[in-house]
Order: sequence, then structure tokens, then C-alpha cells
Amino acid sequence: MGRFAGQLDGREIAGAAPGVRLSVAERVIAGHAQDIALRLYRPLALAVAAAPVLPAVLWFHGGGFTTGSLDEAEAAAAAVAEGVPALVVSVGYSLAPAFPFPAAIEDARRTACWVAGEAASLGVRRTGIGVAGHDAGAHIAAALTLIARDQGHPFIAGQALLAPMLDPSLTRIAEERDGQEDLRKAYGEAVRECGRCFRAYLPVATQRLHPYAALLDCRRLDRLPPALIVTAGNDPLRRESERYACRLAEAGVAAQVLRFADASRAGLARHAGALSAVSQFLRRRLTGAEP
Repeated sequence: MGRFAGQLDGREIAGAAPGVRLSVAERVIAGHAQDIALRLYRPLALAVAAAPVLPAVLWFHGGGFTTGSLDEAEAAAAAVAEGVPALVVSVGYSLAPAFPFPAAIEDARRTACWVAGEAASLGVRRTGIGVAGHDAGAHIAAALTLIARDQGHPFIAGQALLAPMLDPSLTRIAEERDGQEDLRKAYGEAVRECGRCFRAYLPVATQRLHPYAALLDCRRLDRLPPALIVTAGNDPLRRESERYACRLAEAGVAAQVLRFADASRAGLARHAGALSAVSQFLRRRLTGAEP
């Protein structure tokens, strides 16, 4: 069991849609290199003893493997909890460079196993967990699906990836050819920042070839859960994200792409349309209900 660290019922969530009220609880469980802080969100209307059993969704925040927090992920996690509805477990995984690969994905695996093992006490279904994340968190969610497939546990029923970081080599980024020097410069800065983040997370060069790290180059993408990949129009990594959906489809995995032309990479986790799409996708995958 995780250590209970307090609960605030019905508080307003900063950045969430007006009227969204949730039961919010904090837990701490054992991690790969250090304890993992978890924040659990349950729609307040369903946070009573007689409430129906809910699906569970793990949410992994962005931040390029090196930054990000449960607080920064709160609005997105709350929106998904309300939108599915589901018990959303926001995961405070270990950050690089202090805790490089595979600490983050091991923390993800341990959290998924904890949720599956504590399903009865958490009031969640045993029929599958949904995973979702943004940026590096989407990478971690995707890697978790490979680990769960390879180890046979826990069962993951769907993955929703917002602007995932998938290619440590950063060799597939298309150059901008529209003559906008400022845009090319901004993309160059973004690519350099992604490179810095990948080097912090994967400090050993051979790690950048590992199938749980170089997801776009992974040769075994079969038998993974259905995927929704959400991309932003203003994102230098957009094409690799959309190519990953094609690779999944070629491997026989149901995959779909939604591109929001009006969104930026950083803003995608706060984009109402993107979070609504994630919630609808996970609702279908975890409950069978149509939006």
C-alpha cells in the first residue's frame, strides 16, 4: 500500500474548467531509485462509497525528462478525470540527470503494477489501465506499454500520447522551407533543447538505441494497446509523432492521429480540444462507451 499523505475534497483545481471539483489524494509508493509521489484525482460526484467502480488512467507530465511536476500537470489530470470519468493517477516520476534511464520508465511500471494490485481498495476496474502523457511523459507512457506487453503485466487498454518525444537521434525533423527565418530559428532552439533533454535522460550513447528509449526505431511494436497520438501544428517533432502512428498501424495496432493546427507543443497539455479528445478516446477504450 502507498502511504496516505492527506486528502482535500472538493477543492477547485487551478487551470481546470469552471465547475470541475474533484477528490484529490496524495500517495507515496516505492520507486526504482527513490519514492514516487502520486496524486489521485476522482470526480467528486463519484467519490462516495456507493459510487461505481471507475477505470484508472495514469498521467505522466511533460518537461523533457528533466523538469515538470505534479502541480504543473494538475489541470490536465483533472480534465481527464472529469472527462472520462476516471480515477487519474498523476505520477511524479524520477527526473534526469540525477535519475537517468531507466528510472522514469521503471517508476511508471511500478505505479501501473501498484494500481493494478490495489484495484479493489482504489475502487477501479481490473479490466485494464489507460496511460497518457505529454512530451517526455508521452514517451514514458508509450515505453510503459512495451514493458507491460513484454512482461505480461499489467494489462494496458489504451494509450494517449500528446506531442511525444520518440527519437533520441533527432534525425527526422523536417527543415522549415517557408522562408520564415524566425520560425526556423525557433525550431532550431527547440531541437537543441530536446537534444539536451535526451542527453540528460540517456547519458550513455548505447542507451539511445534501447527499444524502450528509441521508440520510433523499435522493431517490435505489435500487440500494443490502441493509441491516440495528438500533435500540434507548431511543433518540430510533429512529423515523428505522426510517423509513429503509422509504424503502429503497420504493426497491426489501432492508431489514430489528431493534429491541432492552432496549438503549440508546450501548450498542448492545456488545450481544451486536445484534452477532450484524450478523454473521449480513453472513455471508449476503458468503458466501451461512445462520446
